[in-house]
Amino acid sequence: MVAIQNSPTGATFAVRVHPRAKKNAITGEVGDALKLALTAPPVDGKANEACIDFFAKFLKVPHSSVTIAAGQSSRNKVVRVAGLSAEEVRRRLKI
Repeated sequence: MVAIQNSPTGATFAVRVHPRAKKNAITGEVGDALKLALTAPPVDGKANEACIDFFAKFLKVPHSSVTIAAGQSSRNKVVRVAGLSAEEVRRRLKI
C-alpha cells in the first residue's frame, strides 16, 4: 500500500520512476511507492518535469502545486502536492 503523508503544505508520497517507457501511466506499486512509467528520458531533468506534469494533470492541480521533494537524480522520488490532503490525494489516485 502506498504511504501518503500529510505535510504542512499538502501531501507527500513516494514514486518509483521507469523512464523511456511506451506511455505515461501509473503501472502499479513497488513496496510503499507508486510505480510510474514515463516516456521522457532521464537526462537534463526531463523525467522530473514529465513526472510533475503527469501528477499535475492526473490530480487536477496547477503545475506549480506539484514538486519533487526528494530524489531529483534518482528513480526513487518523493512527490509533494501542495493544497491537497493525504485523503484527497488517495481519493484522486484511486488507491
